[in-house]
Amino acid sequence: MATIERFEDLQSWQKARQLANAIYDLVEHPQFAKDFQLRDQIRRAAGSVMHNIAEGFDSGSNPEFVRFLKIARRSASEVQSELYLALDRKYIADDELQAGYDLATDAKRLINGMIAYLHRRKSSK
Repeated sequence: MATIERFEDLQSWQKARQLANAIYDLVEHPQFAKDFQLRDQIRRAAGSVMHNIAEGFDSGSNPEFVRFLKIARRSASEVQSELYLALDRKYIADDELQAGYDLATDAKRLINGMIAYLHRRKSSK
């Protein structure tokens, strides 16, 4: 197993980065771009996923890292919910919702794996 030295090495952060970029691409749709509130909120939530993983990685303790990972996970769920609103408003198509939703699900799965790993390390000490 490779040593994790930087937050950029974390698969969860890499997936969150993909999610954030996908969301930034989606909000460029003309109708979506005009809904400033939803556009800005979903971009903030998507960015929050990757930023909280990075911030938690450098927090200095496993419990604090877990706290940030849980915030990141909640932000990914927020993105998923906002994608439904974008679909309901006809800003995006079903396949676009599914692609974004799947990226967020993958990010949450990886975040959950990191949380479980950190809990196992704690209990093994």
